[in-house]
Amino acid sequence: MLPRDLIDLMRDLNVFPVVVATADKEGNLHITFITWIYPIDERRLRIAISSNAKTSQNIRETGRVAIQIFAPDKALSVYGNAKEIKERIEEIPFPVSVFEVDIDTVENALFPGATITGIIPFAHTGNVLKAVELDSKVLQALKE
Repeated sequence: MLPRDLIDLMRDLNVFPVVVATADKEGNLHITFITWIYPIDERRLRIAISSNAKTSQNIRETGRVAIQIFAPDKALSVYGNAKEIKERIEEIPFPVSVFEVDIDTVENALFPGATITGIIPFAHTGNVLKAVELDSKVLQALKE
């Protein structure tokens, strides 16, 4: 289960950077960095990913996903099964899909004698206003 303080932190932030790992049906691994993630509850996450991305393809093929979450005092490995729940977010001008992850296991990945002092630093570059608007639309779709 996800810790309550982590759920609250993830809900408070507009974007929350995480690392997502998937595998295709041949077992080939793929890792990517995303910021569109929202905790539904202690056992479910929703993520939004470009519909044509390798991560999306792998989830459709196998459903297996691992998500690495870094937050103050936490480095958690989250393992679960994902399924596509929305093929495309209509309000977005390019194809973005929504996936729901049913969490099987959450493991502490922090080694003894170390701590994480914050979330992964992240800032938009380019047209910040458009990026913030896009983030808001995607986050709304994740909450629905």
